[in-house]
Amino acid sequence: MVRTLLQFGLFLLLAAVICFSFITPAPQQQIGEASRIFYYHIPMAWVTVLAYLINLIYSIRYLKTRAVLDDWRALWSAEIGTVFCLLATLSGAIFAKVTWGVYWNWSEPRMLSIFMLLLIYGAYLSLRAALANPERKGLLSAVYAIFAFPAVPFFVFVFPRITESLHPAESVLDKNLEMQMSGPVLWIFLLSLFCFTALFFWIFSLGNRLQRLRLAVNGGA
Repeated sequence: MVRTLLQFGLFLLLAAVICFSFITPAPQQQIGEASRIFYYHIPMAWVTVLAYLINLIYSIRYLKTRAVLDDWRALWSAEIGTVFCLLATLSGAIFAKVTWGVYWNWSEPRMLSIFMLLLIYGAYLSLRAALANPERKGLLSAVYAIFAFPAVPFFVFVFPRITESLHPAESVLDKNLEMQMSGPVLWIFLLSLFCFTALFFWIFSLGNRLQRLRLAVNGGA
């Protein structure tokens, strides 16, 4: 009952984000209506980072425990993260088309960064698909995940800031780490960030419960 109420509350909050993101003034007046995508694009990118961090945590844990469930949790978080990474890529491409006139620009560091993350974690998923032995698959993919994760903060937070970019600069924090949003824009953004984070953990928990049932039916642990 409590879980159902929490899920219902989450969907109500998501509905509120969608509603207020369109009936309030655009976040950045210079960019105009296209800037409304910030309410979704940035939280999607955040969930990507969060999911890959969870992948790292369970990969390290698997090396210690060799538990099948930990290996599966690492995989599931990587899959969710890659879906949100793809959504962030697509939303960014839509924004680029509206503001720059093209869907993709290979000289744009943020686009190159997110493409590199798709390649890195696409390779992680391909590695898992290529290996048949469960123990070998878990071991090699866990090691790969540990070496892959440092690319996430580098490509998301570092690389775009050390090269010239067409992307709106300091849209959330300025160089002094001060918040650039205020009023309704800030509250809608924070609510959206909370909702996308909660949505990730909800999806993650659903998959986790399903996998536990599968393991119980198969007699695994």
